[in-house]
Amino acid sequence: MVDHEVDTAAATAVVDADGFDRRVAAGGVLARVRAGVAELTGALRRVAEHVLSDPEAAARATIVELAERSGTSPATITRFCRAMGFDGYADLRLGIAAETGRARSAGWTVDIGREIQPGDPLARVLDQIMAADTRAMHDTAALLDLAEVERAAVAIAGASRVNIFGASGSALVGEEMQFSLHRIGVAAWAWNDIHEGLASAALLRAGDVALGISHSGQTRETIEMLAEAGSRGATTVALTGFPRSPLAELADIVLLTASQATTFRPDALSARHPQLVVLDLLYIAVAQRTHDRAHAAFRRTAQAVDGHKAAKGAVA
Repeated sequence: MVDHEVDTAAATAVVDADGFDRRVAAGGVLARVRAGVAELTGALRRVAEHVLSDPEAAARATIVELAERSGTSPATITRFCRAMGFDGYADLRLGIAAETGRARSAGWTVDIGREIQPGDPLARVLDQIMAADTRAMHDTAALLDLAEVERAAVAIAGASRVNIFGASGSALVGEEMQFSLHRIGVAAWAWNDIHEGLASAALLRAGDVALGISHSGQTRETIEMLAEAGSRGATTVALTGFPRSPLAELADIVLLTASQATTFRPDALSARHPQLVVLDLLYIAVAQRTHDRAHAAFRRTAQAVDGHKAAKGAVA
């Protein structure tokens, strides 16, 4: 039965900046839908979930067919298109068809979304993981605003202190970034304890930078630490998968990532590789803008540990 409900979130979305955050408006179609689905409700969300469940079928469907399959109405499909930043269904359909065609030709769609079974051979599991990660990387590249990366790099390059906040898996990603920045002479600290993080954030000031990492953008501890840093005048940067999450809303600069969940690797875990790629890009951008200092620091740090490497030919 087709649902003719008028979704209030859809109506709001149509009015608000073409219905979707402009930071992701230029990204891939499916990446846009994945980034926005958690913020949709009711009929709009059912459309988004149906499109993501079978993009190729959605690309072939008429507006009436898609409405019937998602249990909504053609009017809701039109509102969904506008919420995603498209003029109409024809544009959305063409965008999905082009994207799924590229993915199929590149081999990204192999087994994505299929439940991994206990008896699956490792070769098949490897193919599925590689396909999911490849898709997530390409979706991240489509979502990422390079102007925001530039702003973050300039801020970090000129900062006297950089604090990095994250919890659980995001903390591990943050520690990797802290290690990289230290190697090129940037004074950076990674915090995952809320008390230590808040204390450090309270000592920041204008000209410093605070980076908060949370795929969901809803981790309370990370939000609190980044908010404290911002209240002290530091430039705040959020690395998240959701552009309207609490973490993104309070940050001065937002860097977006995508994810492609697989069995035993839900979104928060599957987002780790895209997060590392974005932070690698940010790290390189900082190194570019501090080239001489970074090159000298990298050389000195390499020399400092060189004596602890095993000699060539030595027996382990």
